[in-house]
Amino acid sequence: MGQRSAAERWEDEARFFDEVAAARDAGLNPLDPRVLDRYARPRRMYPKECAVSLLSGLAGLEVLDVGCGDGENAILLARLGARVTGLDVSPGAIALAEKRARMEGVLDRTRFVCAPVATARLEARQFDAIWVDNVLHHLLDELPATLTALCGWARPGALFVAIEPVNRAPLLRRVRRLIPVRTDATPDERPLEERDLGVLRAHVEGLRIEPFHLLARLLRFVLPGLQYETATRPRRLLADVLAAADAVLLRHPRIAELGGLCVLHGRVP
Repeated sequence: MGQRSAAERWEDEARFFDEVAAARDAGLNPLDPRVLDRYARPRRMYPKECAVSLLSGLAGLEVLDVGCGDGENAILLARLGARVTGLDVSPGAIALAEKRARMEGVLDRTRFVCAPVATARLEARQFDAIWVDNVLHHLLDELPATLTALCGWARPGALFVAIEPVNRAPLLRRVRRLIPVRTDATPDERPLEERDLGVLRAHVEGLRIEPFHLLARLLRFVLPGLQYETATRPRRLLADVLAAADAVLLRHPRIAELGGLCVLHGRVP
């Protein structure tokens, strides 16, 4: 079977996330106040807490949410004071994001664009921060062009922050493949590897890698639906113990390579 074109991959991604959005639409609820409280004072114990903490002083910042999906992050960042542009390839996800914005009263601080990064038409040098949550590992075949586009839309010195699965320990990944774990993965995705991190370093100045998810991989068994705020107090405490243990263990350089999810951040040159 030959390698698929970019357009075919975009079409498959759009179809996949249209289905995800349709499934979520029926149960759409306003943002839980506990979520807003958590990220208004992020502790850096979890990847998204760490990422949000990097965008300190969100009020008035122009943020590009790349691969915004159904707008969960875009609405959160807007509620925290940012002006957010969400970009996604899925029409269904974009429609749901706009519905969220109306529900949350942040239509004046959000806009959503349905297009792949490669064909999106956004104004150059308009964003103070580029926010990417689990998107780059879907775009590995177009990673250099994707990063060139994102950096072109950012102001010089803008913050670049991404939460991505990363594989810096190939042997461990081979072992994991022997353990059947159900994931909602699309066909072309895989964690970022060292060669992909090299592409990031070429586009993002002072790239830092902050690892998470060693013991915290067990959170899927601790937090129902991986929803921290709605879990019982004992479950939240256990989740915090796992996250705190990771914070200690992953300080060691060799152990840090075992972190399966990383916050990657730096500045646009």
